[in-house]
Amino acid sequence: MKPRGSLLSLNPRREPDFSGWQISIVKSSGKECLLSVTSSPSAPVGIYSLNVKTGTNIYTPENGAIYLLFNPWCKDDVVFLDDEAQRKEYVLNDTGYIYVGSAYSIYNRPWNFGQFEEFVLDACMYLLDKSNLRLNSRRDAVLVSRAMSALVNANDDSGVLLGNWSGNYDRGTSPLDWMGSVSILQQYYKTKKTVSYGQCWVFAGVLTTVMRCLGIPSRCVSNFNSAHDTDENLRVDIYLNEFGEKLNRMSLDSVWNFHVWNDVWMKRTDLPSGFDGWQAIDSTPQEQSQGIFQCGPCPLKAIRDGDVYLPYDSKFVYAEVNADKVYWVVKKVNGRDKYYKINTETRGIGVNMSTKAVGRDTREDITSEYKFREGSEEERKSMQKASSFIRPSGLGIRARFAATMSVEDGDAKAGVLHETVSKSGLQLEINNTEVLYPGNPLEMAITVKTSTPGRWTINLAGSCQLQSYTGKVEASLGYVKETVQLEGNSETKIPLKIAADSYMKTLASVEDEVLIHITAIAEVQGTDDKLTKETTMRFEYPPITVQMPEMAKLNEAFACSFIFKNKLNVPLDNCKLLVEGLGIFKMATFDQGDVKPGRIIKSEVICTPTRVGEKKIVAKLTSAQVKAISVEKAITITE
Repeated sequence: MKPRGSLLSLNPRREPDFSGWQISIVKSSGKECLLSVTSSPSAPVGIYSLNVKTGTNIYTPENGAIYLLFNPWCKDDVVFLDDEAQRKEYVLNDTGYIYVGSAYSIYNRPWNFGQFEEFVLDACMYLLDKSNLRLNSRRDAVLVSRAMSALVNANDDSGVLLGNWSGNYDRGTSPLDWMGSVSILQQYYKTKKTVSYGQCWVFAGVLTTVMRCLGIPSRCVSNFNSAHDTDENLRVDIYLNEFGEKLNRMSLDSVWNFHVWNDVWMKRTDLPSGFDGWQAIDSTPQEQSQGIFQCGPCPLKAIRDGDVYLPYDSKFVYAEVNADKVYWVVKKVNGRDKYYKINTETRGIGVNMSTKAVGRDTREDITSEYKFREGSEEERKSMQKASSFIRPSGLGIRARFAATMSVEDGDAKAGVLHETVSKSGLQLEINNTEVLYPGNPLEMAITVKTSTPGRWTINLAGSCQLQSYTGKVEASLGYVKETVQLEGNSETKIPLKIAADSYMKTLASVEDEVLIHITAIAEVQGTDDKLTKETTMRFEYPPITVQMPEMAKLNEAFACSFIFKNKLNVPLDNCKLLVEGLGIFKMATFDQGDVKPGRIIKSEVICTPTRVGEKKIVAKLTSAQVKAISVEKAITITE
């Protein structure tokens, strides 16, 4: 229909079409004529069919289906990105990394986005049709990205991926077994049925593919210590027992070790000026927005400045990166639970926010795009502004706590928070004294420090638990409880050692990758000085080695070998090696059975590259005990 912009009739001999489409005759000789058609920068995105009328004849070209996308190279398009290196990374790069782990132990997970693979574009067009967006709305990157954030999860609309955090993945693929978006989108397009299962990094990986495929610049963003604030009060309550063990049952709010979402690049013509650029969107189903599980796009500038009244979902995203953590100890008094508030931590949420750097295989920290420096004047102003829209009255604002804190600056490894408490100058530090290999005892230490003159008696409790990345406790492994004496400016180390037997069963029974979580509580006798400190560490694993040439020729076969030696003290049961290389070979799985300590396994793939350029091969090893050791290697394919 012409009024809806879904039918355009373009005549080179008439005036230009008002809709912004252009047509011209490039050359004409005898009976042959070459026409050039340029689409409007604001045309709805989707599949068009092209017919040419001459007199009474209608000519339909062989490839008559035209796939029209957003165009970040076009100045008049809402997604225009004025930087060639960024367009290469955020639109054209079909591989990348998603950052996972914990705030001070970050590592990358290679991910194949694969937006140029077979059926991926068709799957995205199918999603557009499924979105029920009005045709006119398909020209609007804001509405398209919001609709896709809803459709990548299956919650309301039998979309692409079903989320599952139960630890039981028998009826589908474990979220840790995916290496990229391609097989997920291909399976979804082929069967038109939801694919099982996803967790946050899988949702973010697939949404990146969909956005890049549609021409909208996109990146995966990992937020470490990500708050899930269910009641919009910018506060996450954490309940501990007197040994320092986290109590799952008490809290509706949660802090995820990491949470991955997306940023997309676009102009916001629907908002006051100043909010163009990166916008956060999230397809992991956490909270409903306007009645369905979708989130964003929300301008990063609005989150940073505290303008949380702006659409879409700015309050929720703001809390994910800015909530306070309030620690409570639950003690039994006369058979009833009694709650003691220990301390409030105002800097622990939303740290080391990470994405892959442009044009380099390294991590870029983008925290400053989401928030001002902790404790700075701008940060206080932003917090006060946001609080005026969010907090119920009567709750103190974070600016009041900021004065009692001292923070040492440093990089992700060294940037451990030191929170000083008034009277005794009490500080806590937690670290591992040996490398944390599965099958070895876990050897850690809690350091207690005081820094002011006087004799201090400190009650310390420290616990070690295994938890999934969403903060859910999978097992409590052990604790220490001691009273220590310190004088003036001094410190003492308290060892915390966990035998391998006490955690290996849990490692083998849980289908998720688990992290080691240590919590310490210290109270100075005769004062109000109380402090909690928690940290999360991950296990270290032996590497996979890849052997293959650095260069290869198009359509000429070469061999690629994957070698793994089990250097751990424990057998790895039910080992699988998964490999994939976009434009080189499709995903393949090798069952390796049980791999005893010291045993070496080797798998070989014969590859025939079908596309030129730099390509990456990704391999991943999973077993009952070890969930995901991954490696990638680049190769250059020439003509």
